[in-house]
Amino acid sequence: MRRARVVIAAIVLVILTAMFLDYTGTLHTYFSWLAKIQFLPAILAINIGVVVGLIVLTALLGRVYCSVICPLGIMQDALGRVLKRYGKSWKQHKHRYYYTPAMTTLRVLMLLVFIVALVSHVSVVVALFAPYSMFGKIVSGVGAPIMKMISSGLEYVDERLGSYLIYPNDVTISFGVLALGGAALIILSALAANYGRTYCNTICPVGTVLGFISKYSIFKIHIDTEKCKNCGLCEKRCKASCLNIKSHEIDYTRCVTCFDCLEECKHGAISYQRRKRKEEKKVDESKRAFVATATAILGATAANAQHKLVDGGLAVIEPKRQSPRTVAPVPAGAESIENFDKHCTTCQLCITACPNRVLVPSMELDTFMKPRMNFNNGHCRVGCTACSDVCPTGAIKKIKREEKTAIAVGLAVWVKENCIVMTKGDSCGNCSKHCPTGAITMVPISEENKKKIPAVNAEKCIGCGACEDLCPSRPISAIYVEGYDNHHVR
Repeated sequence: MRRARVVIAAIVLVILTAMFLDYTGTLHTYFSWLAKIQFLPAILAINIGVVVGLIVLTALLGRVYCSVICPLGIMQDALGRVLKRYGKSWKQHKHRYYYTPAMTTLRVLMLLVFIVALVSHVSVVVALFAPYSMFGKIVSGVGAPIMKMISSGLEYVDERLGSYLIYPNDVTISFGVLALGGAALIILSALAANYGRTYCNTICPVGTVLGFISKYSIFKIHIDTEKCKNCGLCEKRCKASCLNIKSHEIDYTRCVTCFDCLEECKHGAISYQRRKRKEEKKVDESKRAFVATATAILGATAANAQHKLVDGGLAVIEPKRQSPRTVAPVPAGAESIENFDKHCTTCQLCITACPNRVLVPSMELDTFMKPRMNFNNGHCRVGCTACSDVCPTGAIKKIKREEKTAIAVGLAVWVKENCIVMTKGDSCGNCSKHCPTGAITMVPISEENKKKIPAVNAEKCIGCGACEDLCPSRPISAIYVEGYDNHHVR
């Protein structure tokens, strides 16, 4: 059973990690469903089938979700295994884990803080607590720069060989995500190596909710007191710190059903079987409290369910700065800024999947790490629906390509003071030439001055950002996209 768990968990971890690092978008086409069966994203997307399925799975088998589906939990197991094998402390203490009493008050407090933050749209707290989102930030923040360096090296060699087979990696590195992901990786590594699943059993809101359900699961780990020799090997192997060999008790709210203790026991005293009838008849107030808490959580959540640097290798192009705007646009399918921010858990998957490098994490406190559209590196192509295809929470609802061409996410705004027609007297028309909807036309400045400036037709503009991206004005574009609070079909 343990081997089967390890194999499944390893496959899930590898695929999800590869998805966050796959700048070609190939894996998202086949495995985006793995993101959509994560517990919290499924709740935010109001995916009742997945939520009910995970609850039933936990009620039947215990917290197997935390062992074989949640990538952050699997990552902690992998980090703990590597560090305890090669770390200095592991050499001194071969079996470092030991039983610790449950910190129930802290777990409930953390859960309540998370619920309040989720309902109140405090994205900073959600970004730090949500397990799947934290995994995404670790992989995107730490893994993307490494992948970019490797890809750049391979591309350089490939170009020198004249084959041009390597797909160029033009992923934009966010130092904010890098700092947050790096810090989280260091902290989780230290916790996993020394204390096992501490994050899962004290901070993680999903672990707390599923822990209360697993307390009453049908199948559980059992200790046969007659066969047990009190050697303590099982307790020392338990990374959840939930097995008390002295009293022969297991805290099922923290047990992640990893089956490590079964493999460690040499006397056949530990088994995984259907719970005993006496245990089934026990009813206490904690069960009623959990039902009330879980109902409140699901109810509250469902109610709030949202270039290159040189020109031809000759002239250096001055990099663009972000155009000042009141509302940063969000992708088609989000429906509105409010809906997007309510549902988004800042997992960064849409940022990784975006082939046009338009989505970037926000550094604003009220929308911290939530994706926003930035047209400095590219524009949102009308035929692309990559972000809506991979979003697991419903923050960006799935749309068809033909639907996207009619959804207006913002409006192009011309800035007279920045336009090279006005500042240098040059003819341009770049914004009009590249507008995919024909929303921008060039009109004479006046009867006397026949040089042409852009005029935007609000009925045709969808806010794709092609005009802002391809505007030659530096350092700030002469035309930019002002986002709509509510998207509409033109």
